[in-house]
Order: sequence, then C-alpha cells, then structure tokens
Amino acid sequence: MEEDIDHILITEEQLRAKVRELGTQLAVDYADKMPILIGALNGATLFMSDLIRACRIPLSIDFIAVSSYASGTRSSGVVRILKDIDRNIEGRHVLVVEDIVDTGLTLSYLIENLSARKPASIRICALLDKAERRVADVPLDYAGFRIPDEFVVGYGLDYNDLYRNLPYIGVLKPQLYRS
Repeated sequence: MEEDIDHILITEEQLRAKVRELGTQLAVDYADKMPILIGALNGATLFMSDLIRACRIPLSIDFIAVSSYASGTRSSGVVRILKDIDRNIEGRHVLVVEDIVDTGLTLSYLIENLSARKPASIRICALLDKAERRVADVPLDYAGFRIPDEFVVGYGLDYNDLYRNLPYIGVLKPQLYRS
C-alpha cells in the first residue's frame, strides 16, 4: 500500500495534534450540553474514535452512512442514506463528524435531513476541508486541515475500500485511479 502513495500530505503526528486541539475546543464549547456526535460512515470512523477520546465531556455517539459516490473518485451528485441514525435527536445538540468535505452536496443533504428532526443545534466538524471544490455553501464549524484538490487516502479515507488503515493522509498516485 505504501508504494501507492505519491506523497504524505498530513503526517500521523500532525493528525494527532489537530485531533487533540479539536477535542479540547469541543470540550469547551459543549461543556454543559451533552452533545450527540454523529459520525459519517465509513470514512470518519478513525477520526471520530480519536476525537471522542480527546473530548473529555459527557457525550453520546451514533453513525449515519450516506453516499454520493457510485464508484471512482468523483461524486455522482445523488445522495442516498445507506444507514440511518438509531437515536432520536430532537432537542439534542448534534455535531456531525465528517472525514472530508469537498463539493458539500452530501453534507448539505445531511444537514437538511437532520434539521427536519428538530435538534437543538447542528454543527459540523470535518477533518479535511477541500474548499476549492465547494459547490454547496455548508458551514464548517470545526475544520482540521484545508487541503488542495488532490485525491487523498488514509486515516479512514479510502479508494475502492483500501488504504483506510494508513496512519497518515497521503495523496494516491494518479495512475492508480485514472484509466
């Protein structure tokens, strides 16, 4: 797998430091709110696991799986819920945890869907912000790293279900996904 990486964009150490920083900020901002963190499967799993360990306050978690990728590296634009949350979020402070936000279309749909369930608040925490690809105007309340428009894998992000277990964010060699 390592040989498939063109270069490392964000090191394991940089990830650890940023997650600690975000967890500390969330603990301050949600100190008396007992939020529910909703992780976007599958990509946000590692980030969310580390984030909740860094956020030393009472909280609960749930997961949702949405997809706008039929296959490949570009969004199809059609969003589908593959797995819905299990908890009632009415009146709760919700923090959606995302691995990466690029066009914002999937996140926009998710915010609209969750808002209809009448939470007290909805905020977004994304590890990676690929802002130059943004099509939908979505608010990122907490963002780890702003990255260029390159295809990244590792630390939960995949290509064809591979590379999620890399401990860093790396840029995949283009010849592996361009044909």
